[in-house]
Amino acid sequence: MFPKPTGIPRQSGCYLFRNDRGVVIYVGKARSLRQRLSSYFQRPDGLTQKTQLLMNDAASVEWIVTPSELDALVLENELIKENQPRYNLRLKDDKTFPYVAIDARTPFPAPYTTRGAHHKGVRYFGPFVDVRALRVTIDELLYAFPLRTCTKHKFQYQARLQRPCLLFDIGKCSGPCVGAVDEAQYQGLVQSWARFFEGDVKPLRDLLNAQMKSAAEKKHYEAAAKARDGLAALERAAASQHVVLDDYSNLDVIAVASEGSRAAVVRFRVRFGRVIGRSVHLVDRSMDEDDTEIVESVLTEMYLDATSVPEEVVVTSSNIANPLVAAYLSELRGKKVRVVAPERGKRRRVVEMARVDAKAVIERDSLRRQSDHNVRSRALQELGEALGLAEPPYRIECFDMSHLQGTNYVGSMVVMEDGLALKSEYRHFNVKEILGNDDAGAMEEVVRRRLSHWHDEQSGSKFRRPDLIIIDGGLPQLHAAQKAAHSLGLEHDVEFVALAKREELLYRPGSNTPIALERGSEALYLVQRVRDEAHRFAITFHRSKRGKSMVASSLEGVGGLGPARRERLLECFGSLDALRRATFEELDALAWLPSDVARRLYDHLQAPTAPRPARESSRDE
Repeated sequence: MFPKPTGIPRQSGCYLFRNDRGVVIYVGKARSLRQRLSSYFQRPDGLTQKTQLLMNDAASVEWIVTPSELDALVLENELIKENQPRYNLRLKDDKTFPYVAIDARTPFPAPYTTRGAHHKGVRYFGPFVDVRALRVTIDELLYAFPLRTCTKHKFQYQARLQRPCLLFDIGKCSGPCVGAVDEAQYQGLVQSWARFFEGDVKPLRDLLNAQMKSAAEKKHYEAAAKARDGLAALERAAASQHVVLDDYSNLDVIAVASEGSRAAVVRFRVRFGRVIGRSVHLVDRSMDEDDTEIVESVLTEMYLDATSVPEEVVVTSSNIANPLVAAYLSELRGKKVRVVAPERGKRRRVVEMARVDAKAVIERDSLRRQSDHNVRSRALQELGEALGLAEPPYRIECFDMSHLQGTNYVGSMVVMEDGLALKSEYRHFNVKEILGNDDAGAMEEVVRRRLSHWHDEQSGSKFRRPDLIIIDGGLPQLHAAQKAAHSLGLEHDVEFVALAKREELLYRPGSNTPIALERGSEALYLVQRVRDEAHRFAITFHRSKRGKSMVASSLEGVGGLGPARRERLLECFGSLDALRRATFEELDALAWLPSDVARRLYDHLQAPTAPRPARESSRDE
């Protein structure tokens, strides 16, 4: 670690860490540069391991003073985009999502869809997720408010001919090329489009209704039919907008979901109670960033100009609803913006809907990566190179332990081949030799039992030799796995690596120096996925075993109720609480349970002194 520089100012600003080649490796912002930077220059054991890695790579630090923390937020975003530092969040923006655009710089603008950069003077609506649904909406809307959709060349060609195209004949164009509508009338149609995509459908519905009734009263039946058809088209187009609030609120909803090194920020644009657009920002986390830091990192990408900022923004937690976010949005809008985190009511339900959507975004991205063979191959190649393996690990096994305060110890083994889960070869282990809270001892037992089948591959064993074994834990668990291999004479045959749970650093045998996989890399994503699957598999088995042991201990002393019947009771009722709520008639109705046993069981469960199951307040480990 290089020496702490002197003269660090107390003002707000941004700081940049550079490595020995002068490359920017981290950019941060601070309300007080002196206070924030001082936190980096302390004893290494007081830092997180990720921060230790940063400080080991860094050779110098510099800073830029800003007038306020708000200016620091904007500057930080620009510096990150310009330098793409290794240790910063990496944003995958949503430029692939389509927008509806209307170029207000022309006298008769035509709506079009675009995925490109935004230009000044062009009105944009969106973004939209389903481009097919968007095309259907535009097609229906043309019947209600017929803007031209032709190119500039086509428009000028028809104007020279003084003859409209087919779209005018079928009612999907108002004919500005032949003077069938003047510029003021056409701008009225443009404003109707804008109102629709901003969610304000009611005035448009009233307008078409009024036109239809007026034309019918004047016996202009063709015009009345045209307004009627336009009203029907408007209703079909509006049906694609999901109503989430019935109070005609105008607000944005921002939710964050994180999983491992990936995070997703979802923004719902709610106008007049309807969701009229959604944007998604995928982020590669780097330095244990929380939800607040993730939102701040995408804020300047999420809101580009004053027109995109509503008067109220609803977020998932009070930490995100901080003064900095509110100040940035208020300054961009030019008016005060309220940022709130509702705890109950309709707004809270909308926030939860956005949060579930953000989780689904991560899951879809995960499925996309798993289904792409090239991505999986790259992940295995990167992992093999990072760990110094002779070749990419085709078969990977991962072990994890689970227990509750040293009881019901279980282990899990999950298997991946070619980057895909091989669930038929997953295995559970009941830990038999270890008593008490001893993760390392339990890991040694489980790995030894698995490795005892190392030489059985050719004899039809249920185990095949792995190219890499991942141990979920730190150095103690890695040393325990090595001890198990040594006891079987396999210390030179098995490739081990340990994955520290919180820091997500890899440890290889014979070295205390951790290996940090590149943030956002396919290798890191693969390792995280294997680890998470092993943890899920272990927790599921542990809870099942714990539930059975709770039932067994609570039903001891009931005559005629042995292990087999206790297990069937658990299968029938699902839990001990549900069994306790059962009536005598429900128990007596079980054909395989004798009436006298059902009576003794019912009396035992309803007795005031009957043992109660322990609350599951302790965490699974």
